Amino acid sequence: MLTSALRSIRANLTRAALTLLGVLIGVGSVILLLGVGSGASAEVVSQIAGLGTNTITVSAGMSRGATSFQDLTVEVAEAITPDNAPDVIAVVPEVSTSATVAYGTVSTSATVIGTTPEYFSVTNSPLAQGTAFQAADAAGARQVCVLGADLAYDLFGADDAVGRQLMVGGAPFTVYGVMKVKDTTGGSSGNSSLVAPLTRVQRSLTGYGSLSSITLQAASTAVVEAAASEATYAIAEALRIDAADATFRVTTQEQLIETSTEATSSLSAMLAAIAAISLVVGGIGVTNIMLVTVSERTREIGIRKALGAPWAAIAGQFVIEASLLSLTGGLVGVAGAWGLSHIAILGTRPVISLASVWLALGVSVGIGVIFGGYPALRAAAMKPVDALRHE
Repeated sequence: MLTSALRSIRANLTRAALTLLGVLIGVGSVILLLGVGSGASAEVVSQIAGLGTNTITVSAGMSRGATSFQDLTVEVAEAITPDNAPDVIAVVPEVSTSATVAYGTVSTSATVIGTTPEYFSVTNSPLAQGTAFQAADAAGARQVCVLGADLAYDLFGADDAVGRQLMVGGAPFTVYGVMKVKDTTGGSSGNSSLVAPLTRVQRSLTGYGSLSSITLQAASTAVVEAAASEATYAIAEALRIDAADATFRVTTQEQLIETSTEATSSLSAMLAAIAAISLVVGGIGVTNIMLVTVSERTREIGIRKALGAPWAAIAGQFVIEASLLSLTGGLVGVAGAWGLSHIAILGTRPVISLASVWLALGVSVGIGVIFGGYPALRAAAMKPVDALRHE
């Protein structure tokens, strides 16, 4: 049966190539899109983990039954102290806004972050050039800043940015330093941001309203949950609300990773479902071609049955032929997906897993068996007399 199937495929190479084309596109699409989902998940997890496993993020939330927010302010951040949160070793208030940053004739839009000097160590943002601003700069609301690597390159190219003066929202700022390049994964990496003293950003750009967030650092990874609980009660007390009614969000890195993983898993499933449509289309193509093959070989089928060929031999030959076409298309699709995985897709480098390869190959063989089954059964069910009379 295998020899007959191979002989039939070789006799119609163009038809066979067009048939397996649909399968290979489907298989390649499924593997690649699953790889994009896996790559995005890995990148997001890497970026979050890069901030440190003992960091905690506090963000504002909508009040229940009202339209106002439980605002996070500098006073709220200062209320988190060693007395009420002994497992918290650093408190970093942050406010962010978008502003035009210009140097000479070059200008661009950037995210401006107002914060304290501890920001660089707590968020794992080391400097490549210069120095960070200090507590005295924050106390004096000095117009100094540190640039992300991409922002520095956009404004100054390969020239040294340290000591240069640029305009931020119309106000002059002196560049103290440039941060090292961060991992550019799905989300903001900080490479295009400008970091300045909180007091100066509030005075020049945002006003003295609420903070965007508060980043906390726990004493160790072992006490992250305890630190988060302590911070929750400390903030609730500062806001004069019951901790059970709090709607501000206190999120640990593990929770962020879990949420991001769930989101990217859903994305992967959706992308795979879309790609699977092309596999179904490829399967329909297999059915169509096998029906044509059966029609062309009707007399051959009649002769074989007249000579005593069993039902299983007739059906098996066509099922094997369809399966070979699908498997070949699947293997070529895997090779194509592996080649394309070295190219970023939708801004993400696909991560091809062995499980997705075996899944796609299994589905491609299943397509041959399922979609080739009907033509095979039709061939096996022919009566020898009718088949021999076929013109």
